[in-house]
Amino acid sequence: MSLASYRKEYPRPQFVREAWHNLNGEWDFRFDDKNTGEYEQWYSKLEGARKIRVPFVYETAASGIGETGFHSHVWYQRIFTVPAEQAGKQVILHFQAVDYVAKVWVNGQFVGCHEGGYTAFSFDITRYLTAGDGAENRLVVKAEDSFDSTQPRGKQRWKGESFGCWYVQTTGIWQSVWLEFVHSRHLEAVKITPDLDTRSVRFDYCVGGDLAGQQLYLTASVTLDGALIKESRILVDRSSLSASVDLLSDTQEWKVASWSPEHPKLYEVAFTLGDGETVLDEVQSYFGLRKISIQKGKVLLNNTPIYQRLILDQGYWPETHLTPPSEEAILADIDYILAMGYNGVRKHQKIEDPRFLYWCDVKGVLVWSEMAATYEFNDLAVDRFTREWLDIVRQQYNHPSIITWVPFNESWGIPAVFVDRRQQQFTEAIYHLTKAIDPCRPVIVNDGWEHTVSDIITLHDYEESGAEFLKRYADKDAITGNEISHMNWKYAMAQGYAYRGQPVMISEFGGIAFKSEEGWGYGEQVGSEEAFLTRFRSITEAIKATPYICGYCYTQVSDVQQEVNGLLTEDRQPKLPLERIKAINLE
Repeated sequence: MSLASYRKEYPRPQFVREAWHNLNGEWDFRFDDKNTGEYEQWYSKLEGARKIRVPFVYETAASGIGETGFHSHVWYQRIFTVPAEQAGKQVILHFQAVDYVAKVWVNGQFVGCHEGGYTAFSFDITRYLTAGDGAENRLVVKAEDSFDSTQPRGKQRWKGESFGCWYVQTTGIWQSVWLEFVHSRHLEAVKITPDLDTRSVRFDYCVGGDLAGQQLYLTASVTLDGALIKESRILVDRSSLSASVDLLSDTQEWKVASWSPEHPKLYEVAFTLGDGETVLDEVQSYFGLRKISIQKGKVLLNNTPIYQRLILDQGYWPETHLTPPSEEAILADIDYILAMGYNGVRKHQKIEDPRFLYWCDVKGVLVWSEMAATYEFNDLAVDRFTREWLDIVRQQYNHPSIITWVPFNESWGIPAVFVDRRQQQFTEAIYHLTKAIDPCRPVIVNDGWEHTVSDIITLHDYEESGAEFLKRYADKDAITGNEISHMNWKYAMAQGYAYRGQPVMISEFGGIAFKSEEGWGYGEQVGSEEAFLTRFRSITEAIKATPYICGYCYTQVSDVQQEVNGLLTEDRQPKLPLERIKAINLE
Protein backbone atom coordinates (compact mmCIF):
# COMPACT_ATOMS: atom_id res chain seq x y z
CA MET A 1 0.00 0.00 0.00
CA SER A 2 1.25 3.50 -0.81
CA LEU A 3 -0.08 7.03 -0.54
CA ALA A 4 -2.16 8.69 -3.23
CA SER A 5 0.65 11.20 -3.80
CA TYR A 6 3.19 8.43 -4.40
CA ARG A 7 5.04 8.57 -7.73
CA LYS A 8 7.23 5.58 -8.53
CA GLU A 9 10.89 6.58 -8.89
CA TYR A 10 10.11 10.18 -7.84
CA PRO A 11 13.30 11.20 -6.00
CA ARG A 12 11.72 13.24 -3.18
CA PRO A 13 8.43 11.64 -2.01
CA GLN A 14 7.97 14.12 0.86
CA PHE A 15 7.58 17.08 -1.55
CA VAL A 16 5.94 15.95 -4.79
CA ARG A 17 5.15 17.99 -7.90
CA GLU A 18 3.66 16.73 -11.15
CA ALA A 19 6.04 18.63 -13.45
CA TRP A 20 9.45 16.99 -13.32
CA HIS A 21 11.91 15.28 -15.65
CA ASN A 22 14.30 12.49 -14.66
CA LEU A 23 17.91 12.92 -15.85
CA ASN A 24 19.10 9.50 -14.71
CA GLY A 25 20.44 7.18 -17.40
CA GLU A 26 23.34 7.34 -19.80
CA TRP A 27 25.75 10.29 -19.45
CA ASP A 28 29.15 11.03 -20.93
CA PHE A 29 31.96 10.50 -18.42
CA ARG A 30 35.67 11.19 -18.16
CA PHE A 31 38.41 10.83 -15.55
CA ASP A 32 40.56 13.92 -14.91
CA ASP A 33 43.50 12.50 -12.95
CA LYS A 34 45.73 15.52 -13.64
CA ASN A 35 42.93 17.96 -12.73
CA THR A 36 43.31 19.94 -15.92
CA GLY A 37 39.66 19.89 -16.99
CA GLU A 38 38.68 23.32 -15.69
CA TYR A 39 41.77 24.97 -17.19
CA GLU A 40 41.08 23.22 -20.50
CA GLN A 41 37.38 24.19 -20.30
CA TRP A 42 35.89 20.71 -20.41
CA TYR A 43 32.68 22.34 -19.21
CA SER A 44 32.19 23.74 -22.73
CA LYS A 45 32.27 20.28 -24.28
CA LEU A 46 33.43 17.03 -22.75
CA GLU A 47 35.66 15.45 -25.39
CA GLY A 48 36.98 11.89 -25.36
CA ALA A 49 34.35 10.71 -22.94
CA ARG A 50 33.12 7.21 -22.21
CA LYS A 51 29.61 6.34 -21.01
CA ILE A 52 28.33 5.95 -17.45
CA ARG A 53 24.91 5.05 -16.11
CA VAL A 54 23.80 7.66 -13.57
CA PRO A 55 23.15 7.48 -10.59
CA PHE A 56 25.65 4.65 -10.19
CA VAL A 57 29.25 5.71 -9.47
CA TYR A 58 32.14 4.53 -11.65
CA GLU A 59 33.32 2.15 -8.90
CA THR A 60 30.19 -0.01 -9.36
CA ALA A 61 29.39 -2.64 -11.95
CA ALA A 62 25.95 -1.07 -12.50
CA SER A 63 27.59 2.12 -13.80
CA GLY A 64 28.96 0.25 -16.80
CA ILE A 65 32.55 1.02 -15.73
CA GLY A 66 33.24 -0.95 -12.53
CA GLU A 67 36.72 0.41 -11.80
CA THR A 68 37.39 0.52 -8.05
CA GLY A 69 40.69 2.43 -8.16
CA PHE A 70 40.53 5.97 -6.79
CA HIS A 71 40.13 8.97 -9.14
CA SER A 72 39.88 12.31 -7.39
CA HIS A 73 38.35 14.32 -10.28
CA VAL A 74 35.64 13.05 -12.63
CA TRP A 75 33.41 14.76 -15.19
CA TYR A 76 29.87 14.11 -16.41
CA GLN A 77 27.92 15.49 -19.37
CA ARG A 78 24.28 15.18 -20.37
CA ILE A 79 22.30 16.85 -23.19
CA PHE A 80 18.69 17.66 -22.31
CA THR A 81 15.74 19.64 -23.64
CA VAL A 82 13.02 21.44 -21.73
CA PRO A 83 9.58 20.03 -22.66
CA ALA A 84 7.53 22.49 -24.73
CA GLU A 85 4.67 22.46 -22.21
CA GLN A 86 7.08 23.84 -19.56
CA ALA A 87 8.12 26.89 -21.59
CA GLY A 88 8.18 30.03 -19.47
CA LYS A 89 8.56 28.14 -16.20
CA GLN A 90 11.44 28.41 -13.80
CA VAL A 91 13.68 25.34 -14.18
CA ILE A 92 15.25 23.90 -11.04
CA LEU A 93 18.08 21.38 -11.34
CA HIS A 94 18.13 18.93 -8.41
CA PHE A 95 20.86 16.58 -7.21
CA GLN A 96 19.92 14.14 -4.45
CA ALA A 97 23.59 13.44 -3.64
CA VAL A 98 27.04 13.90 -5.20
CA ASP A 99 30.19 12.80 -3.34
CA TYR A 100 31.95 15.03 -2.41
CA VAL A 101 32.26 18.43 -4.18
CA ALA A 102 30.07 19.14 -7.21
CA LYS A 103 30.66 21.95 -9.69
CA VAL A 104 27.92 22.52 -12.26
CA TRP A 105 27.84 24.23 -15.67
CA VAL A 106 24.93 24.66 -18.08
CA ASN A 107 25.76 25.57 -21.67
CA GLY A 108 29.30 26.45 -20.64
CA GLN A 109 28.23 28.85 -17.88
CA PHE A 110 29.08 28.17 -14.26
CA VAL A 111 25.92 27.61 -12.21
CA GLY A 112 27.23 26.82 -8.75
CA CYS A 113 29.15 24.54 -6.39
CA HIS A 114 28.10 22.29 -3.53
CA GLU A 115 30.15 20.51 -0.86
CA GLY A 116 28.87 17.49 1.06
CA GLY A 117 28.49 13.92 -0.15
CA TYR A 118 25.22 13.02 1.59
CA THR A 119 22.96 16.05 1.15
CA ALA A 120 20.58 17.14 -1.61
CA PHE A 121 21.05 20.47 -3.36
CA SER A 122 19.58 22.41 -6.27
CA PHE A 123 20.20 25.34 -8.63
CA ASP A 124 17.84 27.61 -10.55
CA ILE A 125 19.21 27.21 -14.10
CA THR A 126 16.51 29.16 -15.98
CA ARG A 127 18.74 32.00 -17.16
CA TYR A 128 21.41 29.63 -18.43
CA LEU A 129 19.12 27.71 -20.80
CA THR A 130 19.01 27.96 -24.57
CA ALA A 131 15.79 29.61 -25.75
CA GLY A 132 13.41 28.00 -28.22
CA ASP A 133 11.22 24.90 -28.35
CA GLY A 134 13.25 21.70 -28.42
CA ALA A 135 16.56 23.53 -27.96
CA GLU A 136 19.37 21.36 -26.64
CA ASN A 137 21.14 22.23 -23.40
CA ARG A 138 24.47 20.89 -22.19
CA LEU A 139 24.73 19.99 -18.50
CA VAL A 140 28.26 19.34 -17.22
CA VAL A 141 29.19 18.27 -13.69
CA LYS A 142 32.65 17.97 -12.19
CA ALA A 143 32.85 15.87 -9.01
CA GLU A 144 35.84 16.14 -6.69
CA ASP A 145 36.60 13.50 -4.07
CA SER A 146 39.55 12.77 -1.80
CA PHE A 147 40.96 10.39 0.78
CA ASP A 148 40.99 13.28 3.26
CA SER A 149 39.74 12.00 6.61
CA THR A 150 38.36 15.42 7.58
CA GLN A 151 35.71 14.78 4.92
CA PRO A 152 32.53 13.12 6.27
CA ARG A 153 32.84 9.73 4.58
CA GLY A 154 31.16 7.10 6.76
CA LYS A 155 32.22 3.57 5.79
CA GLN A 156 34.13 4.67 2.68
CA ARG A 157 37.81 3.77 2.79
CA TRP A 158 40.52 6.44 2.80
CA LYS A 159 43.29 4.35 1.28
CA GLY A 160 43.71 2.35 -1.90
CA GLU A 161 42.53 -1.01 -0.52
CA SER A 162 39.55 -1.92 1.64
CA PHE A 163 40.33 -2.78 5.26
CA GLY A 164 38.52 -3.65 8.48
CA CYS A 165 34.93 -2.50 8.09
CA TRP A 166 35.68 0.20 5.51
CA TYR A 167 34.71 -0.39 1.93
CA VAL A 168 35.27 0.84 -1.64
CA GLN A 169 34.84 4.61 -1.88
CA THR A 170 31.92 6.35 -3.61
CA THR A 171 32.89 9.11 -6.05
CA GLY A 172 30.55 11.41 -7.94
CA ILE A 173 26.80 11.29 -8.63
CA TRP A 174 25.27 8.51 -6.54
CA GLN A 175 21.63 9.54 -6.25
CA SER A 176 19.09 10.89 -8.73
CA VAL A 177 19.49 14.00 -10.90
CA TRP A 178 16.30 15.66 -12.09
CA LEU A 179 14.61 18.81 -13.34
CA GLU A 180 11.57 20.48 -11.85
CA PHE A 181 9.43 23.17 -13.48
CA VAL A 182 7.84 25.81 -11.25
CA HIS A 183 6.21 29.26 -11.36
CA SER A 184 8.50 32.15 -10.42
CA ARG A 185 6.48 32.35 -7.18
CA HIS A 186 6.45 28.92 -5.60
CA LEU A 187 6.72 26.95 -2.39
CA GLU A 188 10.38 26.27 -1.59
CA ALA A 189 10.00 24.18 1.57
CA VAL A 190 7.59 23.16 4.32
CA LYS A 191 8.69 22.05 7.77
CA ILE A 192 5.96 19.81 9.21
CA THR A 193 5.72 19.41 13.01
CA PRO A 194 2.90 17.20 14.34
CA ASP A 195 1.90 17.57 18.00
CA LEU A 196 0.19 14.50 19.39
CA ASP A 197 -0.68 16.09 22.73
CA THR A 198 -2.55 19.03 21.18
CA ARG A 199 -3.75 16.88 18.25
CA SER A 200 -2.54 19.41 15.75
CA VAL A 201 0.13 20.01 13.12
CA ARG A 202 2.26 23.07 12.42
CA PHE A 203 3.40 24.03 8.92
CA ASP A 204 6.41 26.36 8.60
CA TYR A 205 6.49 27.62 5.02
CA CYS A 206 9.22 29.12 2.87
CA VAL A 207 7.90 30.83 -0.27
CA GLY A 208 10.17 31.83 -3.13
CA GLY A 209 9.86 34.63 -5.69
CA ASP A 210 8.91 38.28 -5.68
CA LEU A 211 5.98 38.67 -3.25
CA ALA A 212 5.82 42.48 -3.24
CA GLY A 213 2.34 43.84 -3.91
CA GLN A 214 0.85 40.39 -4.36
CA GLN A 215 -2.33 38.94 -2.84
CA LEU A 216 -1.25 35.34 -2.56
CA TYR A 217 -2.81 32.63 -0.41
CA LEU A 218 -1.45 29.31 0.83
CA THR A 219 -3.93 26.50 1.37
CA ALA A 220 -3.16 23.26 3.20
CA SER A 221 -5.73 20.51 2.62
CA VAL A 222 -5.25 17.62 5.07
CA THR A 223 -6.80 14.25 4.22
CA LEU A 224 -6.79 10.79 5.76
CA ASP A 225 -7.64 7.71 3.71
CA GLY A 226 -8.99 10.03 1.02
CA ALA A 227 -11.38 11.94 3.32
CA LEU A 228 -10.86 15.68 3.92
CA ILE A 229 -10.02 16.32 7.57
CA LYS A 230 -9.15 20.03 7.72
CA GLU A 231 -8.25 22.90 5.46
CA SER A 232 -6.15 25.96 6.35
CA ARG A 233 -5.82 29.13 4.26
CA ILE A 234 -3.45 32.00 5.06
CA LEU A 235 -2.39 35.20 3.36
CA VAL A 236 1.18 35.14 2.07
CA ASP A 237 2.58 38.47 3.26
CA ARG A 238 6.24 37.39 3.66
CA SER A 239 8.57 34.63 2.50
CA SER A 240 8.55 32.79 5.85
CA LEU A 241 5.26 32.11 7.60
CA SER A 242 3.53 29.49 9.75
CA ALA A 243 0.12 27.99 10.38
CA SER A 244 -1.17 25.44 12.88
CA VAL A 245 -4.05 23.11 12.04
CA ASP A 246 -6.30 21.32 14.54
CA LEU A 247 -6.63 17.66 13.45
CA LEU A 248 -9.60 16.69 15.63
CA SER A 249 -12.29 15.19 13.42
CA ASP A 250 -15.53 13.35 14.13
CA THR A 251 -14.90 11.27 11.01
CA GLN A 252 -12.29 9.32 13.01
CA GLU A 253 -13.20 6.82 15.69
CA TRP A 254 -10.59 8.24 18.07
CA LYS A 255 -10.84 11.79 16.66
CA VAL A 256 -7.26 11.56 15.31
CA ALA A 257 -5.09 8.80 13.83
CA SER A 258 -1.60 8.31 15.28
CA TRP A 259 1.46 6.74 13.62
CA SER A 260 3.14 3.66 15.10
CA PRO A 261 4.82 0.47 13.82
CA GLU A 262 1.59 -1.43 14.42
CA HIS A 263 -0.62 1.21 12.77
CA PRO A 264 1.45 3.51 10.53
CA LYS A 265 -1.38 5.89 9.66
CA LEU A 266 -0.31 8.84 7.53
CA TYR A 267 -2.13 12.06 6.85
CA GLU A 268 -1.71 13.41 3.34
CA VAL A 269 -1.58 17.14 2.69
CA ALA A 270 -1.83 19.19 -0.49
CA PHE A 271 -0.23 22.64 -0.37
CA THR A 272 -1.58 25.12 -2.91
CA LEU A 273 -0.15 28.57 -3.58
CA GLY A 274 -2.72 30.71 -5.36
CA ASP A 275 -3.21 34.20 -6.76
CA GLY A 276 -6.98 34.62 -6.61
CA GLU A 277 -8.39 31.71 -8.61
CA THR A 278 -5.05 31.05 -10.32
CA VAL A 279 -3.02 28.17 -8.94
CA LEU A 280 0.68 29.04 -9.05
CA ASP A 281 2.07 25.97 -7.31
CA GLU A 282 0.83 22.70 -5.85
CA VAL A 283 2.85 20.27 -3.75
CA GLN A 284 1.81 16.92 -2.27
CA SER A 285 3.20 15.74 1.05
CA TYR A 286 2.29 13.73 4.15
CA PHE A 287 3.02 13.41 7.86
CA GLY A 288 2.52 11.05 10.77
CA LEU A 289 0.99 12.18 14.06
CA ARG A 290 3.41 10.70 16.58
CA LYS A 291 5.48 11.72 19.59
CA ILE A 292 8.89 10.52 20.80
CA SER A 293 9.74 11.26 24.42
CA ILE A 294 11.82 9.99 27.32
CA GLN A 295 10.58 9.35 30.84
CA LYS A 296 12.01 7.41 33.78
CA GLY A 297 14.67 5.63 31.74
CA LYS A 298 12.31 4.59 28.96
CA VAL A 299 11.77 5.71 25.38
CA LEU A 300 8.10 6.48 24.79
CA LEU A 301 6.25 6.41 21.48
CA ASN A 302 2.95 8.26 21.70
CA ASN A 303 3.34 8.44 25.51
CA THR A 304 3.71 4.65 25.82
CA PRO A 305 7.02 2.81 26.44
CA ILE A 306 8.34 1.05 23.36
CA TYR A 307 10.94 -1.72 23.25
CA GLN A 308 13.08 -1.15 20.19
CA ARG A 309 14.21 -4.25 18.28
CA LEU A 310 16.53 -2.67 15.73
CA ILE A 311 18.92 -4.07 13.17
CA LEU A 312 22.03 -2.33 11.83
CA ASP A 313 21.57 -1.47 8.16
CA GLN A 314 24.51 -0.22 6.10
CA GLY A 315 22.63 0.03 2.81
CA TYR A 316 25.28 -1.45 0.47
CA TRP A 317 24.55 -3.64 -2.56
CA PRO A 318 27.10 -5.73 -4.51
CA GLU A 319 26.45 -4.20 -7.95
CA THR A 320 25.60 -0.63 -6.87
CA HIS A 321 27.31 -0.05 -3.48
CA LEU A 322 25.68 2.91 -1.64
CA THR A 323 23.06 3.49 -4.35
CA PRO A 324 19.92 1.35 -4.12
CA PRO A 325 19.66 -0.64 -7.37
CA SER A 326 15.90 -0.04 -7.55
CA GLU A 327 12.86 0.84 -5.50
CA GLU A 328 12.02 -2.86 -5.43
CA ALA A 329 15.38 -3.53 -3.76
CA ILE A 330 14.57 -0.96 -1.07
CA LEU A 331 11.23 -2.62 -0.43
CA ALA A 332 12.78 -6.10 -0.32
CA ASP A 333 15.23 -5.04 2.41
CA ILE A 334 12.45 -3.50 4.49
CA ASP A 335 10.27 -6.59 4.09
CA TYR A 336 13.17 -8.84 5.16
CA ILE A 337 13.72 -6.68 8.25
CA LEU A 338 10.06 -6.96 9.23
CA ALA A 339 10.00 -10.70 8.47
CA MET A 340 12.83 -11.19 10.99
CA GLY A 341 10.81 -9.58 13.78
CA TYR A 342 12.61 -6.22 13.95
CA ASN A 343 10.60 -3.03 14.33
CA GLY A 344 13.32 -0.63 13.24
CA VAL A 345 16.74 0.03 11.73
CA ARG A 346 19.81 1.93 12.71
CA LYS A 347 20.89 3.28 9.32
CA HIS A 348 24.64 3.07 9.85
CA GLN A 349 27.09 5.72 8.62
CA LYS A 350 24.91 6.59 5.63
CA ILE A 351 22.21 9.09 4.76
CA GLU A 352 19.78 6.95 2.86
CA ASP A 353 17.80 7.55 -0.30
CA PRO A 354 14.55 9.44 0.58
CA ARG A 355 12.53 6.61 -0.96
CA PHE A 356 13.83 4.27 1.74
CA LEU A 357 12.53 6.65 4.39
CA TYR A 358 9.22 6.96 2.53
CA TRP A 359 8.66 3.21 2.67
CA CYS A 360 9.66 3.14 6.35
CA ASP A 361 7.03 5.85 6.91
CA VAL A 362 4.43 3.79 5.04
CA LYS A 363 5.29 0.43 6.60
CA GLY A 364 5.90 1.64 10.15
CA VAL A 365 9.65 1.00 10.50
CA LEU A 366 11.47 2.99 13.19
CA VAL A 367 14.68 4.65 11.95
CA TRP A 368 17.77 6.00 13.67
CA SER A 369 19.37 8.45 11.24
CA GLU A 370 23.16 8.45 11.63
CA MET A 371 25.76 10.84 10.22
CA ALA A 372 28.71 9.67 8.14
CA ALA A 373 31.83 10.12 10.28
CA THR A 374 35.02 12.02 9.72
CA TYR A 375 38.20 10.39 11.07
CA GLU A 376 40.19 13.39 12.28
CA PHE A 377 39.44 16.25 14.63
CA ASN A 378 40.49 19.74 13.56
CA ASP A 379 38.87 23.01 12.52
CA LEU A 380 38.21 21.86 8.96
CA ALA A 381 36.55 18.64 10.10
CA VAL A 382 34.36 20.58 12.55
CA ASP A 383 33.26 22.97 9.81
CA ARG A 384 32.54 20.27 7.22
CA PHE A 385 30.73 18.00 9.66
CA THR A 386 28.56 20.75 11.16
CA ARG A 387 27.36 22.20 7.87
CA GLU A 388 26.50 18.83 6.36
CA TRP A 389 24.83 17.45 9.48
CA LEU A 390 22.52 20.45 9.91
CA ASP A 391 21.47 20.16 6.26
CA ILE A 392 20.68 16.48 6.85
CA VAL A 393 18.51 17.22 9.89
CA ARG A 394 16.56 19.84 7.94
CA GLN A 395 16.14 17.62 4.89
CA GLN A 396 14.98 14.54 6.81
CA TYR A 397 12.95 16.34 9.48
CA ASN A 398 9.46 15.57 8.10
CA HIS A 399 9.79 11.76 8.08
CA PRO A 400 7.78 10.25 10.98
CA SER A 401 9.80 7.03 10.83
CA ILE A 402 12.94 8.85 12.03
CA ILE A 403 12.76 8.76 15.83
CA THR A 404 16.42 9.36 16.78
CA TRP A 405 19.36 11.42 15.50
CA VAL A 406 22.85 9.89 15.78
CA PRO A 407 25.54 12.42 14.82
CA PHE A 408 28.53 10.48 16.26
CA ASN A 409 29.52 6.82 16.44
CA GLU A 410 32.25 5.10 18.48
CA SER A 411 34.35 8.27 18.86
CA TRP A 412 35.07 8.32 15.11
CA GLY A 413 36.23 11.82 14.26
CA ILE A 414 36.43 12.64 17.97
CA PRO A 415 39.07 10.08 19.04
CA ALA A 416 39.98 11.76 22.35
CA VAL A 417 36.45 12.70 23.40
CA PHE A 418 36.84 10.69 26.59
CA VAL A 419 39.22 13.32 27.99
CA ASP A 420 39.60 16.18 25.48
CA ARG A 421 37.49 19.20 26.37
CA ARG A 422 37.52 20.65 22.83
CA GLN A 423 36.10 17.45 21.38
CA GLN A 424 33.55 17.25 24.18
CA GLN A 425 32.45 20.82 23.47
CA PHE A 426 32.08 19.96 19.78
CA THR A 427 29.67 17.13 20.64
CA GLU A 428 27.74 19.44 22.95
CA ALA A 429 27.50 22.04 20.18
CA ILE A 430 26.18 19.49 17.68
CA TYR A 431 23.68 18.23 20.26
CA HIS A 432 22.30 21.71 20.92
CA LEU A 433 22.31 22.77 17.25
CA THR A 434 20.34 19.62 16.43
CA LYS A 435 17.88 20.40 19.24
CA ALA A 436 17.53 23.98 17.95
CA ILE A 437 16.22 22.61 14.64
CA ASP A 438 14.42 19.61 16.12
CA PRO A 439 13.55 19.65 19.83
CA CYS A 440 11.15 16.72 19.35
CA ARG A 441 13.55 13.80 18.82
CA PRO A 442 16.26 12.35 21.09
CA VAL A 443 19.88 12.84 20.05
CA ILE A 444 22.54 10.20 20.74
CA VAL A 445 25.97 11.78 21.14
CA ASN A 446 28.63 9.16 20.43
CA ASP A 447 26.75 5.92 19.93
CA GLY A 448 28.55 3.04 21.61
CA TRP A 449 30.52 4.62 24.48
CA GLU A 450 32.07 7.80 25.95
CA HIS A 451 28.81 9.78 25.95
CA THR A 452 28.67 13.47 26.77
CA VAL A 453 25.18 15.03 26.67
CA SER A 454 23.35 12.14 25.03
CA ASP A 455 19.58 11.64 25.49
CA ILE A 456 20.08 7.85 25.36
CA ILE A 457 23.05 5.86 26.63
CA THR A 458 23.94 3.33 23.95
CA LEU A 459 26.53 0.58 24.36
CA HIS A 460 28.23 -1.64 21.79
CA ASP A 461 29.11 -5.09 23.06
CA TYR A 462 29.95 -8.14 20.93
CA GLU A 463 30.06 -10.57 23.85
CA GLU A 464 29.27 -14.08 22.55
CA SER A 465 27.98 -15.61 25.80
CA GLY A 466 24.61 -14.69 27.24
CA ALA A 467 25.78 -15.77 30.69
CA GLU A 468 28.82 -13.49 30.52
CA PHE A 469 26.65 -10.63 29.31
CA LEU A 470 24.25 -11.01 32.24
CA LYS A 471 27.15 -11.05 34.66
CA ARG A 472 28.73 -7.91 33.16
CA TYR A 473 25.50 -5.91 33.14
CA ALA A 474 24.07 -7.09 36.47
CA ASP A 475 25.01 -3.84 38.19
CA LYS A 476 23.59 -0.89 36.27
CA ASP A 477 25.33 1.67 38.47
CA ALA A 478 28.70 0.08 37.80
CA ILE A 479 28.17 0.37 34.04
CA THR A 480 26.67 3.87 33.95
CA GLY A 481 29.02 5.17 36.66
CA ASN A 482 32.18 4.06 34.81
CA GLU A 483 33.14 1.68 37.59
CA ILE A 484 33.53 -1.07 35.00
CA SER A 485 33.93 -0.85 31.24
CA HIS A 486 31.72 -2.73 28.83
CA MET A 487 33.58 -4.92 26.33
CA ASN A 488 36.37 -4.57 28.98
CA TRP A 489 37.88 -1.53 27.30
CA LYS A 490 35.42 1.37 26.91
CA TYR A 491 33.40 3.34 29.45
CA ALA A 492 29.80 4.48 29.07
CA MET A 493 30.47 8.13 29.92
CA ALA A 494 33.18 10.60 28.93
CA GLN A 495 35.16 12.10 31.80
CA GLY A 496 33.35 15.02 33.41
CA TYR A 497 29.88 13.73 32.52
CA ALA A 498 27.52 11.84 34.79
CA TYR A 499 24.70 9.46 34.02
CA ARG A 500 21.38 11.30 34.44
CA GLY A 501 18.86 8.47 34.30
CA GLN A 502 18.75 8.19 30.49
CA PRO A 503 17.41 5.06 28.78
CA VAL A 504 20.10 2.42 28.17
CA MET A 505 20.24 0.40 24.95
CA ILE A 506 22.63 -2.12 23.41
CA SER A 507 22.95 -0.54 19.99
CA GLU A 508 25.44 -3.03 18.51
CA PHE A 509 25.80 -6.74 19.31
CA GLY A 510 25.94 -10.09 17.58
CA GLY A 511 27.69 -9.87 14.22
CA ILE A 512 27.83 -13.67 13.97
CA ALA A 513 29.45 -15.21 10.88
CA PHE A 514 29.73 -18.77 9.55
CA LYS A 515 33.11 -20.52 9.25
CA SER A 516 32.43 -21.30 5.60
CA GLU A 517 32.44 -17.61 4.66
CA GLU A 518 35.45 -15.66 3.45
CA GLY A 519 35.76 -12.45 5.39
CA TRP A 520 35.20 -11.55 9.00
CA GLY A 521 32.53 -11.32 11.66
CA TYR A 522 32.63 -10.64 15.40
CA GLY A 523 34.05 -13.25 17.74
CA GLU A 524 34.43 -16.90 16.81
CA GLN A 525 32.72 -17.96 13.60
CA VAL A 526 30.13 -20.72 13.95
CA GLY A 527 30.03 -23.98 12.06
CA SER A 528 26.33 -24.65 11.60
CA GLU A 529 22.88 -23.13 11.49
CA GLU A 530 22.05 -24.57 14.92
CA ALA A 531 25.25 -23.16 16.43
CA PHE A 532 24.36 -19.78 14.95
CA LEU A 533 20.85 -19.85 16.39
CA THR A 534 22.06 -21.06 19.81
CA ARG A 535 24.44 -18.13 20.10
CA PHE A 536 21.91 -15.69 18.67
CA ARG A 537 19.28 -16.82 21.16
CA SER A 538 21.70 -16.76 24.10
CA ILE A 539 22.84 -13.18 23.66
CA THR A 540 19.46 -11.80 22.54
CA GLU A 541 17.67 -13.33 25.52
CA ALA A 542 20.35 -12.02 27.88
CA ILE A 543 19.80 -8.46 26.63
CA LYS A 544 16.03 -8.79 26.96
CA ALA A 545 16.43 -10.24 30.48
CA THR A 546 18.41 -7.21 31.69
CA PRO A 547 15.63 -5.05 33.16
CA TYR A 548 17.12 -1.59 32.66
CA ILE A 549 17.96 -2.17 28.97
CA CYS A 550 15.07 -0.91 26.83
CA GLY A 551 16.10 -2.05 23.37
CA TYR A 552 18.81 -3.43 21.13
CA CYS A 553 20.30 -3.29 17.64
CA TYR A 554 21.70 -6.46 16.05
CA THR A 555 24.63 -6.32 13.60
CA GLN A 556 23.50 -6.61 10.78
CA VAL A 557 21.03 -6.94 7.86
CA SER A 558 23.41 -8.17 5.16
CA ASP A 559 27.03 -8.89 4.39
CA VAL A 560 29.01 -5.95 2.99
CA GLN A 561 32.05 -6.70 0.83
CA GLN A 562 34.68 -8.22 3.19
CA GLU A 563 32.33 -8.09 6.21
CA VAL A 564 30.27 -11.30 6.40
CA ASN A 565 28.23 -10.94 9.58
CA GLY A 566 24.83 -10.31 7.97
CA LEU A 567 21.67 -12.33 8.43
CA LEU A 568 21.42 -12.08 4.64
CA THR A 569 24.19 -12.55 2.10
CA GLU A 570 25.40 -9.52 0.16
CA ASP A 571 22.98 -10.38 -2.66
CA ARG A 572 20.14 -10.63 -0.12
CA GLN A 573 19.75 -14.38 0.29
CA PRO A 574 18.76 -15.49 3.82
CA LYS A 575 21.45 -17.53 5.57
CA LEU A 576 18.93 -19.32 7.78
CA PRO A 577 15.13 -19.46 8.17
CA LEU A 578 13.92 -15.95 8.91
CA GLU A 579 10.98 -17.22 10.94
CA ARG A 580 13.42 -18.67 13.49
CA ILE A 581 15.11 -15.28 13.89
CA LYS A 582 11.67 -13.69 14.25
CA ALA A 583 10.60 -16.17 16.90
CA ILE A 584 13.63 -15.36 19.05
CA ASN A 585 13.13 -11.59 18.64
CA LEU A 586 9.46 -11.78 19.60
CA GLU A 587 9.67 -14.27 22.49
